[in-house]
Amino acid sequence: MAGSRRKSPGITPEILLRAYSIGLFPMAESADDPEIFWVEPELRGVLPLDNFHVSKSLAKTIRRQPFDIRFDHDFDAVIAACAEATSDRPSTWINHTIRSLYSTLHRMGHAHSVEAWHDDQLVGGLYGVSLGSAFFGESMFSRRTDASKICLVHLVARLRDRDFTLLDTQFTTEHLKTFGAIDVPKDDYAVMLAAAMDSPHLKF
Repeated sequence: MAGSRRKSPGITPEILLRAYSIGLFPMAESADDPEIFWVEPELRGVLPLDNFHVSKSLAKTIRRQPFDIRFDHDFDAVIAACAEATSDRPSTWINHTIRSLYSTLHRMGHAHSVEAWHDDQLVGGLYGVSLGSAFFGESMFSRRTDASKICLVHLVARLRDRDFTLLDTQFTTEHLKTFGAIDVPKDDYAVMLAAAMDSPHLKF
């Protein structure tokens, strides 16, 4: 994990928002580890909202509307699902403290979820934090093929519609790169972040 990291002895929702505003985000070593540390990558993952790519096959799937897409319908269920260990992901960095903090941010209007439902069951989703004109993506999960991908497409459409300027993915993955995600040097990211923080807080 390239970049600096530092332990956080105590954290409140207000401190968490301040951290996002200056380029830091929290992680834990594992779901069972009570410690939280701040991360500031040398290369920051960003998904340009004006250069978002959806493959033809995914676009075809979206047109079939396989899921009922909901926003902020059950935030706590989404973060709980993201924290679950799976065969593909035997451990996660989302511990109890993080779950509690982000649930509080949700009640404050700063943390949001995009959810895929099928037959009234939650089958995929993502969550993140909105501040200024930036959205900081945190984690996603999928219990059905393409569920989290379709949630991401709906997230980007919503951010564009509401004039957000920055979609931060923290790191890039091969999966995110297929949508157009790029690595941005820390200094360049700081400029993008400052511009987004100068904006009034946008309604998600």
